[in-house]
Parts: sequence; C-alpha cells; structure tokens
Amino acid sequence: MVKLAKKRTQHSKKKLGQIPGSVIYTGNRAKQKLSIEVFDYNKEQCIEKDLESVEDSFVYQSSETITWININGLNYVDSIEKLGANYNLHPLVLEDIVNINQRPKIDEFDDYVFIVVKMLYYDANEKMVCEQVSFILGKNYVLTFQESEGDVFDSVRDRIRQAKGRVRSMQADYLLYVLIDAIVDHYFSVIELLGDKIEDFETAIFSGNISDNATQNIQNLKREILRVRRSIFPLREVINRIEKNENPLIHKKTLTFYRDIYDHIIQVSENIDIYREMIWSLMDMYMTTISNKMNEVMKVLTIMASIFIPLTFIAGIYGMNFEYIPELKYQYGYFIIWGVMIIIFLGMLFYFKRKKWL
Repeated sequence: MVKLAKKRTQHSKKKLGQIPGSVIYTGNRAKQKLSIEVFDYNKEQCIEKDLESVEDSFVYQSSETITWININGLNYVDSIEKLGANYNLHPLVLEDIVNINQRPKIDEFDDYVFIVVKMLYYDANEKMVCEQVSFILGKNYVLTFQESEGDVFDSVRDRIRQAKGRVRSMQADYLLYVLIDAIVDHYFSVIELLGDKIEDFETAIFSGNISDNATQNIQNLKREILRVRRSIFPLREVINRIEKNENPLIHKKTLTFYRDIYDHIIQVSENIDIYREMIWSLMDMYMTTISNKMNEVMKVLTIMASIFIPLTFIAGIYGMNFEYIPELKYQYGYFIIWGVMIIIFLGMLFYFKRKKWL
C-alpha cells in the first residue's frame, strides 16, 4: 500500500501547478517507440499501413471510407498534440489521453466522442497487464491511443482484413463497438484465471500444502481482484450513457450491440463481486487453518506436560537430600517407584484417549 501511495503521489506531483489542458505524459515508458497503424476500409477493399509520422494520417480525415488509426506511444506528446490539432480535439481530451491514471469515462463533443477504457490481459509470464486505451469516435474514423505495443485487438484486425462479420459493411460506431467488445471479452479470460487461482488456493489450504508465502500470495491476488474491479465497474456507466444518448455519431441500429456489451459487463461485475467475497473467505480460512494447527501443537505439548508433571513430582521427592526416606532402605523400592510411574503414565494416556484428547 505504501508503494502504491508513492506512485500516486509521483503522478500527482507531475500535474501540480500545471495549467488545465497541459499535455503531460504520466507513465513510465519514456523509451517506447512511436507506432502508428492504419486500417482504411469499406465493403469492397481494405488498406493496411504502418505510418512513420502522424502527419501521414491527416489524409484519412476527409476520406469517405472508414479509418481506424491506432497510435502506440503516449510519451510522444508532440505527435499527439499535432494529431489533436488536426482533428480539433479539446486540450482537456489530449491531457486525459496521456494521463494513464484516468478512470473509464465518456465525454461527448459536437463532432466526436471521447472514451477511456482499461484493457486487461495476462502476459506470457501470467502477470496482469492493465493499460489505458483512449478512443476518439468521429464521423468516419476511430482513433485509439495506447501506451505501448501489444493489445487484444488481433481478432478485430483479422475481421477487418478478411471481411468477417459486419465490420466492413458498418459505420465507425460499429468499429468502436467491436474494439470495446474485444476488451470486454478479455475480461472474461482474466476473471477465469483469477477463479482458477482462488480454487488452487482453496485446494492447497484444505490439503495442508500451504507454502510459507501463502499470505503474501493471497494479498497479491486480492490486489489483482481490486484492480480488475476498479477497471470494470466504471465502464458500466460509460456503456449506459452510450445507450441512452442521442449523439448522431452512434446510430440506433448499433445501440443493440452496445447493450450486449453492457450485459457482459454486468456478468463480469457479478463474478468479480463473488471472487472478492471468496478471497476474503480464503484469508479467513487460511488463518483458521493456521490457528487449528497451532491448537494441535499446543494440545500435544499440554498432554506431554500433564503426563510428566506427576512423574517429575515423584522424581523430585526422591531427589531430596534427606537421610531417612523409608523407601531408600527397601530392597525393591527402586523397581516399585518405576512401576508406579509407568502405571501413572499409562493411566493418563488411557484417560486422555477416553476423553478423545488424543
């Protein structure tokens, strides 16, 4: 929690005292290369290009075809400002694009719609990646802004290239739906893996195969669930506003598809709430298991102490330095004392067994 607070403080300090609308990158990937990817298509054809500069994308603004321009590299503030000037984007929109700590949101303007969504997926090392994706929906174009390369849009690219489904025959608002839907679909993959992790922890706890760092692992899993929750829950409001608005950029026939996204988000949110409760129960279960193990150890030690208390008492009596102890002169006194001690030992074991303390 301390590290998280420090990170938030560092991001906030970068913006303290700045004029509203200042375009300042708040991420930590300053060495990321600028990558600009363009898909320009209609029902008959599709052109795919990788551009070297944002100026090369300006020609697509007045195109009659549908254009998707994907920009990777939020650290290239100058290029984003040039793109914003060409598409007449508000300075506050540009500020939000490069501020990677934005909450999922939607802002409507006269000639475009600005949307922020959190993209979640697991990399090859099963480490959760949470990246902000900003969308600009125009009349015949969609602009997407990502911090770095690597996303969940490969299936969308294939559908555009191969003309699968409706994407090539629909407008830009449908392209926006397809991109957001790809992000939401990966939410299911994320929560499925979270569910598997929780089940693995439950199995380990019940079987007693708990590692020494189990507490830390459970806490890390809890942080992942909270991270997913913060990323998904605000998106319900975003999609709900899209459904209810009357913006001419989003056609009525496309709203049905956005309702499907809303249903998926509700389903994911319910699963997240369930997993959140399960992780709290998991921690309680783990602490109960540790407590039970401690009680078992204490029970064994208490029984051992109880057995040796009378034996120690007898041995203590015969360890006193008195000359006249009656049994000292008796020929079989030593064996009798051993017999008494063994009988006491066995009798106590029988008593504990009968009481089911053993």
